[in-house]
Amino acid sequence: MRYLCLPLMARQYLWLTPHGEMRNWEITIHLPTVNWNILHRKFGKWNLGHAYGFCERGIVFWTVLYIGDWDDLRNKVPALGYAEVAEAAFSAGPRSVRPWAKFAKAMINLFLVIDLLGCCCVYVLFVAESIKQVVDNYTEESTHQDMKVYMASLLPLLILMNLIRNLKYLSPLSMIANILVAVGMGITFYYLIVDMPSLDERPKFVEFTKLPKFFGTAIFALEGIGVVMPLENNMKTPTHFIGCPGVLNTGMSVVVLLYAATGFLGYLKYGPETAASITLNLPKDEILGQSVKLMIAVAVFFTYALQFYVPMEIIWKSLKSLFVSRPNLSEYAIRISLVCATVVIAICIPVLDEFISLVGAVCLSMLGLIFPAIIELVTFYERPGLGRFNWKLYKSIFLISFGLLGFATGTYVSIQGIINKLSASS
Repeated sequence: MRYLCLPLMARQYLWLTPHGEMRNWEITIHLPTVNWNILHRKFGKWNLGHAYGFCERGIVFWTVLYIGDWDDLRNKVPALGYAEVAEAAFSAGPRSVRPWAKFAKAMINLFLVIDLLGCCCVYVLFVAESIKQVVDNYTEESTHQDMKVYMASLLPLLILMNLIRNLKYLSPLSMIANILVAVGMGITFYYLIVDMPSLDERPKFVEFTKLPKFFGTAIFALEGIGVVMPLENNMKTPTHFIGCPGVLNTGMSVVVLLYAATGFLGYLKYGPETAASITLNLPKDEILGQSVKLMIAVAVFFTYALQFYVPMEIIWKSLKSLFVSRPNLSEYAIRISLVCATVVIAICIPVLDEFISLVGAVCLSMLGLIFPAIIELVTFYERPGLGRFNWKLYKSIFLISFGLLGFATGTYVSIQGIINKLSASS
């Protein structure tokens, strides 16, 4: 029976007890809301992409969990995170790949940092756009400010919030955010259901050239890939996590249903006019609709600190040996610099939907498809083998090829879309 203190990679998403420990019921309650932030992301022409992304994520999670458990047993280690699984797999794999163990761990940590900081940039964009839409509705057009002004005005508040280093003081923000999102989702579904148009008014499929952007947007739902193994590791009964029905299957079923319902109803309601976040489509002249935008904006703002926690821990763990004399001051300086960097990047690329697709295509195709397939090959190559007719080999080759294709096409289309929109706005 394992009862461990929470690893850093898991803490950002969990309800904590006073002693920093967690039990099964806490995971069960919070797992469906681990990635609630995606519910208010891109629901445009490819609105069902998140549902598709979460279905795909379930497959990848099973692979990573299985490999992680195998490496736990092989190396007699009680708990491993995503990057540690890669390092352990390469260290115990074929002799030719063992020198690459540290590199594999570093690459996964690198993409985790880029992914999570990219999500922070998306959060800044979303909060600024939501606030601007509300403020513009109640002010004269001559006083309207550019969205970049709103993003810059968030910087002092973000810096202050992210100077908090103890996760215990950030946990209440997560609870408040979850409550606000739950209320906001209920009101949003009300607007989506009222005066619903006919299915015949919407196209059933978009042109093939838009599929790469769909890939990036859908795979964006994979951002929790690095948290799954720590969740399992810290359960009182880890076997309940991936059992049938199990915590993972139950939680993901709820999330998939929410994604599918929100995406389908959102596009059915607003069609081609669907915004990067469905809440931005809510009526501008109704207080109830405006309140939802503010509630979700506040929730996402609070979530920034929790999202920022993990990449900061990874970066500081790598750099703290360089700042022995004044570690606290150095850590605060790095925190402020990273927060400023996310805001500057968001100001430079104020295109919410394309930014989401870019983060998904660049980072999460690697974290969710390519790396798990490589780790599986390395882990099972010698013992216990690649299965009958080498089916694991062909499966991994397919996942790697699909991930590389999505990475290349999704990145190209997203960057092209960003350039086109920035050129048009200028």
